[in-house]
Amino acid sequence: MLKIRNLHATIDKKEILRGINLDINAGSIHAIMGPNGSGKSTLANILVGKENIGNISGTVEYLGKDLLKMLPEERANLGLFLAFQYPTEIAGINNMFFLKTAFNNLRKQQGLNELDALDFMALVKAKSKIVEIDEEFLKRPVNFGFSGGEKKRNEILQMLVLDPTLVILDEPDSGLDIDALQIVAKGINALRSPNKSIILITHYQRLLDYVVPDYIHILYEGKIVKSGGKELALELEQKGYGWIEG
Repeated sequence: MLKIRNLHATIDKKEILRGINLDINAGSIHAIMGPNGSGKSTLANILVGKENIGNISGTVEYLGKDLLKMLPEERANLGLFLAFQYPTEIAGINNMFFLKTAFNNLRKQQGLNELDALDFMALVKAKSKIVEIDEEFLKRPVNFGFSGGEKKRNEILQMLVLDPTLVILDEPDSGLDIDALQIVAKGINALRSPNKSIILITHYQRLLDYVVPDYIHILYEGKIVKSGGKELALELEQKGYGWIEG
């Protein structure tokens, strides 16, 4: 599904990514772990086409296409979704309108008919139950006045409604208490299927108790220095990142 080869990124003359190689197959969950400043968010931003990254070299193929040559909206139309570490507040646009516009635009790009209001409402209500979002939240401006946990759950709701093929979750566990963490994890697991893949960026092992990855990769100083299974996260929990430095 996704093939990254020798990916480099330089921002303000500082090399952030120093030759990333990664394969993401359909139906898999890959957790990317690493200390602050290791390049995790930079990698996520490059994949979704965020501007002002700096100089980028290497290749990224998504569904057989050259991802780096696509506009952000083209990537989204092909089923790429990023949940931000810090979800944006959008005053003046309520959740339901935002979701319906994004959903029907995506269907239009895919050559499908738009859903009418009743069918879309039924879809959103069903997805809202998974992440335990009250219907009143759908009437409020996007993320405006939401707590940190509510913002994260709202992004997972967006993900479930849009039903992407490749999801990149940038620290979805950041700032969550244990109850919110379990709800967010339930939403992530609800998307799991043989034809979808998830890249899960996190600092901590605790999320991986609820969303069990197929692979874990340690990103350190701009390179993937070690890959393994769930046990690798447990090793990090016990030892920290200091043992990698040596």
